[in-house]
Amino acid sequence: MDSAKNNQERAEGKTEEWSGWAKDKIGGLIGNEQMQAEGKGEQLKGEAKQEHAKFKERVIGTTEQIGGTIKKDVGKLIGNEQMEAEGKATELKGQAREHVNK
Repeated sequence: MDSAKNNQERAEGKTEEWSGWAKDKIGGLIGNEQMQAEGKGEQLKGEAKQEHAKFKERVIGTTEQIGGTIKKDVGKLIGNEQMEAEGKATELKGQAREHVNK
């Protein structure tokens, strides 16, 4: 999984959400129900795209957290302080990624 692709997907989703919002409002102003419905649909599609990207980032975060915990524990077990510290750093990075993408 690639964070850059996920960020791009989030940006595209946000753009689609705002575009749909505008289309919905313009449709309402001019009394075009079909335009409103299309706008609401685009808005929901954009929100779903953003949530999908956030979900993928949470999966990456969980993977980092688990991998970091294992590395930290192995480092502690064998008395390798550097390995333990690197594992803790990766574990914290994963936790942060999960938190940011809730």
